[in-house]
Amino acid sequence: MTPVLVFAHGAGAPSSSDWMVRWKDMLGKAMHTVEVVTFDYPYISGGKRRAPPKTEKLVEFHSDIVKMTLAKYPGHPLILAGKSMGSRVSCMVASGEEIGASAVVCLGYPLKGMSGTIRDETLLQLKVPIMFVQGSKDGLCPLEKLEAVRKKMKSLNELHVIEGGDHSFKIAKKHLNSEGTSQAEAEDHAVQAIAAFVSKALAGR
Repeated sequence: MTPVLVFAHGAGAPSSSDWMVRWKDMLGKAMHTVEVVTFDYPYISGGKRRAPPKTEKLVEFHSDIVKMTLAKYPGHPLILAGKSMGSRVSCMVASGEEIGASAVVCLGYPLKGMSGTIRDETLLQLKVPIMFVQGSKDGLCPLEKLEAVRKKMKSLNELHVIEGGDHSFKIAKKHLNSEGTSQAEAEDHAVQAIAAFVSKALAGR
């Protein structure tokens, strides 16, 4: 059966942002999903910009969205994906026994907290296959720190690096010119790597 994808936004922009809409379309096509479900956490809905609440509240709301999706598509493999904060919450949701996710896709995982601490506890506990896509210039996730965490993780995991990419994978024109590539090409490579990983995770279910 084709997978269903639940895709969570980051802290600063809702599911209707250009970035989320573009990635929703790319991921849905590459994974041949039955649907890509996006949603807004309550703190950002209605156009109001507030600080995100405690993570537990986000996990609770996110889990409810996932359960509704599973009820709508029984038997379809579940993939969780998220941008930044949404990827961290996706990992927490995936660690719930009753969720039964087949894989988690983290787009710009915010490994480093505001205080500089490395937030790896959920990653180390997770048993679900997990795919990281990170920009090489992402200050919220130093690659050497992520590599150290990946070595300690129990779950099958892979990393795709977007060279020159920032936290939202934006690559400076100078870098693109020197590499002879484009933003679209770099993102397409990432999406193909995600699709290959998810396919492998589903085959191993």
